[in-house]
Amino acid sequence: MAGTIVDTDIAVVGAGGGGAVLALALAQKGIKTIVLEQASGPPQGLRGEILQPNGQQVLDQLGLLKKLPVDSTRPIRKFHFCRVGGERLCTVDYGELPAPYNHAVVTLPNVAHHAILDAIQAEQSVALWYGASFVRLVKEGTQVSGLTATRDGEEVTIRAKVVVGADGAFSKVRQALQIPADVHLYPQGYLIAILDSPLPITEARYYVGKKTILGLFPAAGGKVYCFYMIPTGTYDRTKAQGLPALQEAWTTIDPTLKPLFLQLKDWSQTAFLPTGRVRTPTWVADGAVLIGDAAHAMNPHASQGRMQAMVDAMTLADLLPECLAERNFSAAKLKIYEDARRPQVTMLQRLADEQVLFWNTANPVIGFLRNRVFRTLDRNPRLRYRVLSTTAGLRQSAPFSLIDRVMAAGFLPDPFAGNTAAGMARLHDGR
Repeated sequence: MAGTIVDTDIAVVGAGGGGAVLALALAQKGIKTIVLEQASGPPQGLRGEILQPNGQQVLDQLGLLKKLPVDSTRPIRKFHFCRVGGERLCTVDYGELPAPYNHAVVTLPNVAHHAILDAIQAEQSVALWYGASFVRLVKEGTQVSGLTATRDGEEVTIRAKVVVGADGAFSKVRQALQIPADVHLYPQGYLIAILDSPLPITEARYYVGKKTILGLFPAAGGKVYCFYMIPTGTYDRTKAQGLPALQEAWTTIDPTLKPLFLQLKDWSQTAFLPTGRVRTPTWVADGAVLIGDAAHAMNPHASQGRMQAMVDAMTLADLLPECLAERNFSAAKLKIYEDARRPQVTMLQRLADEQVLFWNTANPVIGFLRNRVFRTLDRNPRLRYRVLSTTAGLRQSAPFSLIDRVMAAGFLPDPFAGNTAAGMARLHDGR
């Protein structure tokens, strides 16, 4: 295959959450696409997958949502926010959202992603290349006109109208485009575990306290995902301290759940998820575009990182047929996608950073205000709906204005506290 040249319309580097969705969406439009994936096959590792309503919408548009295996998915309506020790502070009910996407969906590891990859393999107009690595861009002047990759140890040149970088926070495509990036690695990440539950846990729980965050999400088959925040670089140290130490730490957070935590019997039930943020001044160039983490990685605390990559993909998939029809692959044309997506992404990045700061604080004053805000949200349907619709991926703008923040902290009464209907009506314009 040395020296092989292949022609396609779109070349996508990376078959993760954004790249795979883009490839499938383009294939369903009959657009010739090649997807390069460095891994040797579909992902198999432990990861938590929570499909927010906007992610469900994407899968529905692709015809996949109803095809996800029932024995691998579990809809969740209520999320309870609690203090360390077990005291409930606030409950958010996805049932308040417009049907049919009025719940979150917890899936077993990689279920949704595998469904997307399987659907790609069934399409005629897309080729998914595993074990293929991006090497360099091919340019005609300043215009990207393709890329060079290695596949099965051989070099292949792909001539493409548009190259899409969907290759993660440390994107090689972004580097090749010489797009500067502010890559920030957070000092905390998440230890993930999946446990068989001896308890009837049917609703999600978030525990917040002094330098402590623990999330519990019921999954199919009587299983529960645990997301536990630990300092980056301490996963091996945590394992060295032994399972009983971790079980005890979790039991301190909620003693009533000790039988669940005792189901952690081997470190193979766990994994570590590092967290980071990427900010870039642009997502586009002549003949090239970035999506997902390559453009805007965000803290998973917002529950929107993967969802935003999926929405990126669908937005770009709507634009690319127009680019092909006009034979216009300029940065100015591709920026239509960026302009549509950047406001929501920027808002969610900021919100995730704020949440981690306040939820994980060791400052007693900030902790007091955090708990006060949660309690206000619990009795204020208007503000609670704004938070819910943001987490669900249905808002373009920040959930709270400055005056909303003052009301949420309990320093001013909210005369519109019960006006949930107004909040629902304004979802589409993001106000």
